[in-house]
Amino acid sequence: MLGGGAWGTALAQVAASGGHDVLLWALEGAVVDQVNADHLNGIFLPDVPLSPAIRATALKGDMHDRDALLVVTPAQHLRGVLTETPVQTKPLILCAKGIEAQSRGLMSEVAREVHGAAPIAVLSGPTFAHEVAAGLPTAVTLACDDAGVGQAIAAALARPTFRPYLSTDVIGAEVGGAVKNVLAIACGVVDGLGLGQNARAALISRGFAEMTRFGLAKGARPETLAGLSGLGDLVLTCSSTASRNFSLGKGIGEGRAAATLLSDRRTVAEGAFTAPVLAQAARAAGVEMPIVDAVCALLGGAEVRDVVGDLLARPIRAE
Repeated sequence: MLGGGAWGTALAQVAASGGHDVLLWALEGAVVDQVNADHLNGIFLPDVPLSPAIRATALKGDMHDRDALLVVTPAQHLRGVLTETPVQTKPLILCAKGIEAQSRGLMSEVAREVHGAAPIAVLSGPTFAHEVAAGLPTAVTLACDDAGVGQAIAAALARPTFRPYLSTDVIGAEVGGAVKNVLAIACGVVDGLGLGQNARAALISRGFAEMTRFGLAKGARPETLAGLSGLGDLVLTCSSTASRNFSLGKGIGEGRAAATLLSDRRTVAEGAFTAPVLAQAARAAGVEMPIVDAVCALLGGAEVRDVVGDLLARPIRAE
């Protein structure tokens, strides 16, 4: 596991529960020490006893003898972490959700630039780390261009309460995971403003339309966007304060400054970094994404009521 945050630790727990020897790389020395000494990650995943089969390291070079690498670093750090990690032809299972700011590349595109010989897979779907670590039922999309590699990865990770559904649509799985983070910020704003359940349902529906338009423009398949990594993840992330992106939007809706909220967060709200890059990519592809544009305006400090008013004043159109 490349990444010792909540999600990386939860996936380490899943892998270890299947009898695998799991090595967890973490940036924070305190995480490494606590995982090895106490079988806990109190910083990112408190109150979850970890399997003794999970060992931690602060050295990326220790990954040289691993059979496969699950990459669970924040999206904007993925390139740097992969550049410093010995990969060769090991399968890379990308678990970060976002678009790289410097290149506008999806995570698979970044990984292929850095390690072109490695098989690439994407794991995405409606997952809160604390529920996965606790063994609560979870289903995800596992997308891989090579169906055989995808089947092998799925067999290694599958548990009765962790069900990977296979796909060969890597782009579709990534688009869903990236776009839903931005839409979750918008849903949090709706909640923070007290605009009601009708408004949130409408925003999820119209946001899904934006996700679909952008995904199809990128070459995604519509059934992938309507599956676990698209609509499924969108519904989860837009409905709970356990979502970092939803919580960020809720704070903005309650009147707090986006910059203050982002500076005070130990964990990353990926949607805040993805939104401006996604808006640029959508314009370049000729795709209209008004909700994404509204989130960009809010993150830039625009007045919340003005942004919402502009959305509600848009011309009536066919669905």
